[in-house]
Amino acid sequence: MASGQEKSGHCPKFTSIPQARRRPIAVKPATPYNAPPMAKQKKHPSGTIAQNKKALHDYFIEQRFEAGVALAGWEVKSLRAGKAQLVDSYVLLKDGEAWLLGSHITPLTTASTHVIADPVRTRKLLLHKRELGKLFGAVQQKGYACVALSMYWKKHLVKCEIALAKGKKDFDKRHTEKERDSDREIQRAMRHGKDD
Repeated sequence: MASGQEKSGHCPKFTSIPQARRRPIAVKPATPYNAPPMAKQKKHPSGTIAQNKKALHDYFIEQRFEAGVALAGWEVKSLRAGKAQLVDSYVLLKDGEAWLLGSHITPLTTASTHVIADPVRTRKLLLHKRELGKLFGAVQQKGYACVALSMYWKKHLVKCEIALAKGKKDFDKRHTEKERDSDREIQRAMRHGKDD
């Protein structure tokens, strides 16, 4: 304590810095028990999980419906990872309820061992009574088929798009393929025409 500066409480480092340039010290708010701050909520994946392109190829789609799907916890985790297939899946209407058959949700390797994960189990579709009545009437009286078209996220919920459809004949499928090929040729010609 030989110098007079140490007694007065001034530090020699800050004497040369003007008052206006000094930065205030940011103080973090105290958290109980030194707990880490709350983590931000994860954003749910947006968009389509799986599509049934074969249904679009094999059927004329007449009317579409959006249905909820009753899922187990491991199935939701698998869907977040995109492990779903709707090829050859269809909707069974029985006892006033709709059931999704033939859909395949692959369990993750980290899935629980005390729950038996059946990847192709029958899953209940959640629809309003009015929609169920419309589906029952069309399938039983008009001979429509009810197929699953896609599975997608809507906010934090998994939805399944189902449709009333009529089967295509072979010549209808060939006609659809010809139309698609001609549309591609037209688009290709238009793109190359713009480049010139």
